[in-house]
Amino acid sequence: MTTLRIVLALAAAKQWHIKQLEVNTAFLHGDLNEEVYMKLPPGLDHLAVRSDSVCKLQKSLYGLRQASRKWNLKLTETLTTAGFTKSESDHSLYTKITSQGVTIIMVYVDDLVLTGDDLDEIERIKKLLDLRFKIKDLGDLKYFLGMEVARSSKGIHICQRKYALDILKDFGYLDCKPVSTPMDYTCASKLSRDSGTSLADRTPYRQLVGRLLYLTNTRPDIAYAMGQLSQFIDCPTDEHMRAAFRVLKYLKGCPSVGVFFSADNDLKLTGFADADWATCADTRKSITGHCFYLGSSLISWKSKKQSTVARSSSEAEYRALALATCQTQWLSFIMHDLGLPLTEPITLVCDNRSAIHIATNSIFHERTKHIEVDCHTARNQHLSGLTHLMPVSSSNQLADFVTKALAPGPFAINLSKLGLLNIYSPILREGVS
Repeated sequence: MTTLRIVLALAAAKQWHIKQLEVNTAFLHGDLNEEVYMKLPPGLDHLAVRSDSVCKLQKSLYGLRQASRKWNLKLTETLTTAGFTKSESDHSLYTKITSQGVTIIMVYVDDLVLTGDDLDEIERIKKLLDLRFKIKDLGDLKYFLGMEVARSSKGIHICQRKYALDILKDFGYLDCKPVSTPMDYTCASKLSRDSGTSLADRTPYRQLVGRLLYLTNTRPDIAYAMGQLSQFIDCPTDEHMRAAFRVLKYLKGCPSVGVFFSADNDLKLTGFADADWATCADTRKSITGHCFYLGSSLISWKSKKQSTVARSSSEAEYRALALATCQTQWLSFIMHDLGLPLTEPITLVCDNRSAIHIATNSIFHERTKHIEVDCHTARNQHLSGLTHLMPVSSSNQLADFVTKALAPGPFAINLSKLGLLNIYSPILREGVS
């Protein structure tokens, strides 16, 4: 999804054409030798599942995986023969860069997005794919993997409005009273595995969290909340359920908010890394967060609990910086594959000066021997020139939204800087078609 957002941000900035294709019966191109069951074998609807039924189901899944793999091999062979190069950093990305222009193809199973400035090449590859696999030409990109795409001269907007409204409807929150934040900042850090009373039926909680997790592809504002709630999938309680329902109340007030990729873009990569020390009530592990911008367009974000307990806030911030540096390196690979190699270091911003000193000054090495070697990637990549580390005040730390639950005021201020947009707002409705 990050690669898709990068491609859309580039298309908005460079005024590229964006087309969508769907391959008819893609799996039938897999030349299956295995048995594939089109419905579940008898016995799976009971608690006591027969071993033969399990074997049949496993065989079905194996057959589908094989079909998918063989289909991808055939598609890759077709595209590489046509002059496209498969990215080693993201195997769903194919590029063709010539003197005539740039053509990019994004593949998700049987859904393809084509973009670039060479319309003749786009039409040529569409005809080739249709001849080889039989495709549906869906025209300009409007709806992809549950995401609604709208475009105007000002840029490209992606959201999951219908998906969000379907969740609200299915859980009976379509007419609820909205709230201003996805999590209650007064009690978010107190949520633990022992909070509340265990649910008799855990299925609704798991279904809700699973569906909301997919919504984070266009809703970074709920990324922290979902990172927290997904920790309790195996032991949900009534308090966890109330916290999940609060996310629905928040979405009720802004179901059509999504990421906006501005046409006015200098395509300069900037990242923000942050950590909230010892946040987890169960393990005292810290929360790592980062977000990256391509110009003014938000393209990547992450909220993740750290794997080990940090002994200080500086160590927690340094680990967050290391994770953000790894993402920086991957983004540089993707940009290179897209024909836009970096010409200057990526600015990486952190609001902890001690973490920056650890990364830039080797004299701090004696104080960080207990930190794993892979964490020092932040120092190595800074010294190599890939990143340029910069301090920032906590009030201007844009990654705050993925490391902690904020009060309504700071949350609204932070959100206003993320470049999110609600195209269904009466003021903006005329600007986007």
